[in-house]
Amino acid sequence: MTLRVAAAQAESTYGEVGANVKAAVDLVERAAQQAARVVVLPELFLTGYAPEAWSLDDCLDAPTDPRLQPLADAADRAGAVVVAGAAMRRGPDQATISLLAFDAHGAVTQVYDKQHLTDEEKAVFTSGDGGASLVVDGWELGLGVCFDGCFPQHAAAAAADGASAYLCPSAYYVGSEHRRDLYYAARALDNGIYVVFAGLVGRCGAAEFNGGSAVYDPEGRPVARAGTESPAVVVADLDQAEVERVQRMNPILRDRRDLGERTRWALPA
Repeated sequence: MTLRVAAAQAESTYGEVGANVKAAVDLVERAAQQAARVVVLPELFLTGYAPEAWSLDDCLDAPTDPRLQPLADAADRAGAVVVAGAAMRRGPDQATISLLAFDAHGAVTQVYDKQHLTDEEKAVFTSGDGGASLVVDGWELGLGVCFDGCFPQHAAAAAADGASAYLCPSAYYVGSEHRRDLYYAARALDNGIYVVFAGLVGRCGAAEFNGGSAVYDPEGRPVARAGTESPAVVVADLDQAEVERVQRMNPILRDRRDLGERTRWALPA
């Protein structure tokens, strides 16, 4: 059983939802030309990643915001599931860094709220309180956002729950390429699953982002990767048989144990 996925990247403008949706539609159309069934867009792509300017006023109130309709229509035309990041209002004084899923018929659902926030994100956003997966064509797709993927247990929880792939929209600053390329390859290798990483690229607000969108195979090797070009779409076929082969050969997921209590021995000098 295979699933064709696309990791897509482009520049996003803070607070310009209409312009960002237009850029997202272009990415979906590019992915559709390569017959992608799932398209993953970067973290906060629809509302922008600019910590110096974040405001509750610039968050989406609901996944049914009419400004998102062109992207819903693009998913419908493509017959693809689109996973896109946005800032979502969760009350009068709370917001989350969230993932929206546009299904292949154009319906939109808020499917996941980022659980691990950086210090600058904590000043504005509230952490999500649970993990989530999407099921597309029989594939379990675990969901994470950027910093989530830096914690081995986050992808491991998805894999333990049956995920064969981990989708992780992200936003990495220029200069952090070495960490970006290590974390997500490691999450694939840790669990014997695919990882689909979509990275914000170019300037957004005061920061510049490094792209690097990629798909990693269950042994942690990049099978498709973009650089810093914008826009860019990389496509790969996920193969369930490869997940099963790697997990048999290297059963880290199966053999992971609760390590119990630690002891400390002070030996004489």
